[in-house]
This record gives sequence, structure tokens and C-alpha cells, in this order.
Amino acid sequence: MSELPVVVIGAGPQGLAAAAHLVEREEDVVVVERGRGPAAAVSEWGHVRLFSSWPELTDAAARRVLEPTGWTAPAAGYPTGAEWVSGYLAPLAKVLGERIRYTTTVTGVARQGRDKVVDGGRRSQPFVVHTVDADGRESRLLARAVIDASGTWGLPNPAGADGFPALGEAAAAGEISYRIPADVSELAGSHVVVVGAGHSATHAVLRLSELARRAPGTRVTWMLRRGSAANVFGGGAGDELPERAALGSRARKVIDDGVVDLVTGFRVAEFRQEADGLTVIAEDGRVVRGVGRMFALTGFRPDLQMLRELRTDLDPTLEAVAGIASEIDPNIHSCGSVGATGARELVQPERGFFIVGAKSYGRAPTFLALTGFEQVRSVAAHLAGDHEAADRRELRLPDTGVCGGAGGFDDNAGSCCAAPSTLQIGARPVVVG
Repeated sequence: MSELPVVVIGAGPQGLAAAAHLVEREEDVVVVERGRGPAAAVSEWGHVRLFSSWPELTDAAARRVLEPTGWTAPAAGYPTGAEWVSGYLAPLAKVLGERIRYTTTVTGVARQGRDKVVDGGRRSQPFVVHTVDADGRESRLLARAVIDASGTWGLPNPAGADGFPALGEAAAAGEISYRIPADVSELAGSHVVVVGAGHSATHAVLRLSELARRAPGTRVTWMLRRGSAANVFGGGAGDELPERAALGSRARKVIDDGVVDLVTGFRVAEFRQEADGLTVIAEDGRVVRGVGRMFALTGFRPDLQMLRELRTDLDPTLEAVAGIASEIDPNIHSCGSVGATGARELVQPERGFFIVGAKSYGRAPTFLALTGFEQVRSVAAHLAGDHEAADRRELRLPDTGVCGGAGGFDDNAGSCCAAPSTLQIGARPVVVG
């Protein structure tokens, strides 16, 4: 199988970095990307500014591949997603050239001639990557190894609190978005609701708060499933990513200033379409009425359907790679940084198959680009036979400043290092029926 390429699924930041590392090691590589260009998912949130700075957003091998072209790594600043693409990801993709196959969707990965059940001769068979192009033409690509860097962007979680769409959620699809808003001007004067507690939700709340300040009559409600908002605002001065810390501080201020209404412990069970807009009903019976638009920003989940004929080792809770699950579980994550991970932790029962990037984290929300760059460096070294380099750890991740896990789901108090329980969140409570 040595004459076969390594197939990388996804031409996003980690997929392109994986390809750069493999090219640097003179390994044959093919990148399969469903979008029309590189980093298609990043381009969809191109209006959002990252809280990681430029030096944390470029991979070492990618820089080495790019520098002979005259490209210079940006030294400082916090780019938007669009700037990340134009300033780094698109130039990298250009250098990789015809190794990338665009508008090609992976529909499945298997061992050639072996379904999931068959043991006999399994390891001696190459991988077969099933694809379909933009014209509907199906094809198969043989590979000696496969790196799944397809991310999770394509599968946002629903608003429903139990992981399935709430009653009426599908019928209300015209009023619900699962992406961070760009232009919110059309929402002036309406009641807008954001569901979620992560950075995407925080971005949306801040963008909408600016609209509320400009356009009287605009009402913004922020719904949290948990009983406390303490962890939503991050680690403050303890966060080693200043922009991430600032994001939480700004969110706290718009609550304290009364620009945004905060509702905690609200788990969406049902949507009803009524004359004055959507009515959102919680599992405990509370009601929020007159909603013109909802942004359900409750995280993402990995697409595991394409891997159904492979033998994988995934955590049953997070759907993350089992070898890293205990390090990233938001239910138990303790003080300090999430450790760097590499090929040893990412190994799967199918020798030569690796899940990297955001997809390796499953439903966990703590992924950083730096994490993925270290993952693909190690995996590429492993596939090239350089096991000493694969086992090395070349990264220390920045601390979040938040510890003790997520805290009790229904508790009013936060985790061990969160804001004190005496902190007043918000100048005015929202009234729900």
C-alpha cells in the first residue's frame, strides 16, 4: 500500500496543515474538500473576529511551505475569519495546488472489500474513500491512510434541550438560525433571542446588543440552559488569551447595563408560531413570547455517518476520540490547560486512520487551532515513520482561567474558580410567564 496516498478529508485549517506536514516529509497526499474553495466553513463565519492572534493561527510546516513564495506570516493582531482565509489559508491552498480536490464530498470511508464486521485480512487492505462531486458523479479513492479533518460545522446542535429538535422547531425554521449573525440591521425593533453559552452565542449577543443600543424597541434575550451564568463570562484576568477574556467581560457589561435580558435554567421544549411571533416554551413551563428571530448557538456535533463502516474508538458521551475525552470533557474539566495531544492519543482501531481538529473533540467546545496544528504535526510524523517526532510534545496551550468543570447543571453557583455567588448578573430580570 506504500504507493497509495494519504487522503485528508477537509481543506480547513487542520486539513491544510496536515497536507503541508506530509508534503514537507515528501509523502503523497490528496485533500478532499466539499466546498468550492479552501476553508469553506471558515468563510461562512468570515465576519467573526477570532480571539486567537495571528501567531497562534498559522502552522509551522505551513509557514515553511509558504515562505519560498514570498508570503510573510502576520506578526500580530486578531483577524476575522475572512482575513484568516485571505491572509493564510487561501495562499497555503494555492501552494498545495492540485493536491486539493474541491466540490468533492466524502460519503463514506471503509477498508476495501471489508465491511465493519469482517476481520479476515482487514489490516492488509487499503482504505477506500467514497466520494460524490458537484455533478453527482460517484467515485472511490484508495488510500494507505486517512486523516479526517472534516470538522463539525455542518452539524449544528438544535435548540431543543435534549439534543433533538424541540417540538415545532422544524416548522419554525424560517425564524431560527444556527449561525452567528453578520448583518443584523433587519432585526431592528424586534425581539431577538440567543440560545447558548459558548463563544458563538456570546459573539451573537454582543452584535445584537450594539443593534439594541442603536435601534430603540429592539429587545435581546439571552437564554442559558444552566442555572448559573458565572462560567459564561470566562476566566477574566486568568485567561491567557486576552481577546477571549475581553469577550466575556463585554458580555457581562451588556447584561449589567440592562441592554440584554438574561434567562437562566431555560431549556427549550417547544416552539409555537403565533400572531405576535414565536412563543418559546421551556421544559419547566416558562414562556418567552413575541420572538421575531432566534439564534440557536448551542454547539456542534461530528458527522459520524461517513465512518459507520470503520472500527472507531469514540467516547460515548462526547463523541470525541476516546484517547483525549477525559482531557476535554466539559463536565469534569479541571484547572489548567487542556494538554496537547498527538498520534498516540488519537490512535484508532483502524491502523492508519486518524480523526483530528475540531472533529476529534466531538461535542466538546474547547478546541483551539493550536491544538489541531500539534495534532497533525504528530500524526504526519507517525505516518512518515518518525515515531520519535510523533511522540514529542511541542505545544503548551494557553490557560482558560476557568476551572472545576461546568459546575452543577442546575446550580446557581458556579464552579470552584468561577465568579463569586454574590456577583449580580444584570440590572433587570427578564419576565417570563
